[in-house]
Amino acid sequence: MPELPEVETVMRGLAEVLDGRRIVAAAITRPDLRWPFPPNLAARLTGTRVLGFRRRGKYMLMRLEGGDSVLIHLGMSGRMVARRVGEPPVPRLGPQGAASDARGHNGPPEAHEHMVIETEEGWRIGFVDPRRFGSVDLVPTEREEEHRSLAGMGPEPLGPEFTDTVLSAALTGRFTPIKAALLDQKVVAGLGNIYVCDALWRAGISPRRLAASVAGTRAARLVPEIKAVLEESIAAGGSSLRDYVRADGEVGFFQERFDVYDREGERCARCPGPPACKGVARIVQSGRSTFYCPKTQR
Repeated sequence: MPELPEVETVMRGLAEVLDGRRIVAAAITRPDLRWPFPPNLAARLTGTRVLGFRRRGKYMLMRLEGGDSVLIHLGMSGRMVARRVGEPPVPRLGPQGAASDARGHNGPPEAHEHMVIETEEGWRIGFVDPRRFGSVDLVPTEREEEHRSLAGMGPEPLGPEFTDTVLSAALTGRFTPIKAALLDQKVVAGLGNIYVCDALWRAGISPRRLAASVAGTRAARLVPEIKAVLEESIAAGGSSLRDYVRADGEVGFFQERFDVYDREGERCARCPGPPACKGVARIVQSGRSTFYCPKTQR
């Protein structure tokens, strides 16, 4: 699933081609994804100007004139494909890493393309989601935070409101592993498996450690590392794991420098690696793979 840096990168790519532009055509090709599409969504989009974008956790909000926001979640395999109407599609990496092309506007729609919008400047944006775990909804802009998917969400990790004091308060009294606590969107918004693993490694904190024991001095180490790993990933263009691609069709490359994620058995930057030590370990927590260095994370 795309995590916060990937969603931020996609949103910025969409803003480049949609911000301030009028939607002249829209189409919905099926009744639902994870949830049903809003009634008459295509008609409600057509003729409307895009005023701007906002990200909340792993959700994108496209704000429209007239007071509505389109809430988009990419799900497990969703992506936004942007190209000029009538131009050849941008080559991209498909789900298995093989080169593939989206079909052009004048031909059949790309497989699994469930929502399409076109602008007066000739941009065509398609929401492609093979597994259909993504979602699209409409919410009044002034009531975005009341939407059922956003209500109760924790602070944005890149915002000034996310501090070690705030994190410590959220972790106090929690006797689940810190890894699970950080994936709870009510504790902090937008964190996922990949970047939690790397942030914990950077802070020298074991993913097995009870969350309550991280409050205080460990939280003071952890918060800046969470911010740093997210900011570095966004700067690098997001990661291109499995089905993820940027809105402009280019893949990111942050995965080339993960600290511990998906590096089982390899050395981490703080250790000599095998045979001196066993290297990065993988364990399963709450049904998800966790990668960490048993030698340096305590």
